[in-house]
Amino acid sequence: MFRNSVLKCFTQSIALTAFAASLTAAQAQRPAGQMRPATVPAEYVITPYGYFHPSCVQHLNKGDEVRKNENAIRHADGTYSDIQSCSFAHFDAKGQKVSEEASATKEPTISHAWVEYAGTTTSSSFGELVAEWTVPPAPSANNGQTVYLFPGLEDYADVKTILQPVLGWNSDYVSAWGIASWNCCWSGTVFEATPQKVAAGDTILGEMWDTCSAGTLSCATWDILTYDLTSGKYSEMLNTSSQGQTFNWAFAGALEVYNIAQCANYPPNGSISFHNIALYNDSFSQVVDPAWSVTNSSSGLTPQCGYGGGLSQQANLYY
Repeated sequence: MFRNSVLKCFTQSIALTAFAASLTAAQAQRPAGQMRPATVPAEYVITPYGYFHPSCVQHLNKGDEVRKNENAIRHADGTYSDIQSCSFAHFDAKGQKVSEEASATKEPTISHAWVEYAGTTTSSSFGELVAEWTVPPAPSANNGQTVYLFPGLEDYADVKTILQPVLGWNSDYVSAWGIASWNCCWSGTVFEATPQKVAAGDTILGEMWDTCSAGTLSCATWDILTYDLTSGKYSEMLNTSSQGQTFNWAFAGALEVYNIAQCANYPPNGSISFHNIALYNDSFSQVVDPAWSVTNSSSGLTPQCGYGGGLSQQANLYY
């Protein structure tokens, strides 16, 4: 069920075979709320990809696989459901309508709600990325904001999707932290694996790996795991489509936000650290020096909360 590298990293302290046997029902996404941009309709919801109509957010059950080539979702019992094209526009964090051309913008910017991230690129492709981080305390003030923290993989030259194991506050669970594995946006639809509620202080493991043989430059399917090492809860997306992407842009960690009204809308510890980061090339050889660099996209953002980042043996993001 899980990649061998996870087993090798954690068998000394974690019994990975003792996972919970069942997953909770998917929760509804956070409504766009009163602080949404004026162009975003009231019934829209917040996702790690912007504002979407609720009908365009597909919640997957355990064992569901998104099959791009078949335009279908394969269920654990072997049956299939067609992927319906989303008939509603979606919007970025500034309320700008996202077209196919606009979604292929080269870098995440504040218009996509990315405040800061640690990233690196390669001339070939990556085959696996692993990172850990700790669930921070809940924000001291709730203005309807959503805070996302995650590592991820994209195609640097042609951004159409991002593979993400995500920790979110006020996302799937009101005024609480939750984890979920995400992929976007085949036929305009966002896909979310079954979420799980987690607690402050828990250690989260995020991992993405391709399902192809070593040396495959552009693997068609990937697995995404978001795992709470403390509680054993997990959200897993198996054999999800790469949507034709070559994942040569990796993010050790990123901070993405919606509806931030004041600095107290962030967790009170003031920073997040992504650690035990391991990046592998398409031959599954570990990249010894990934040359991570921190990008701060907070210029012009209101409020200003001391954003920044740093690198040592880990990726540190400040807010």
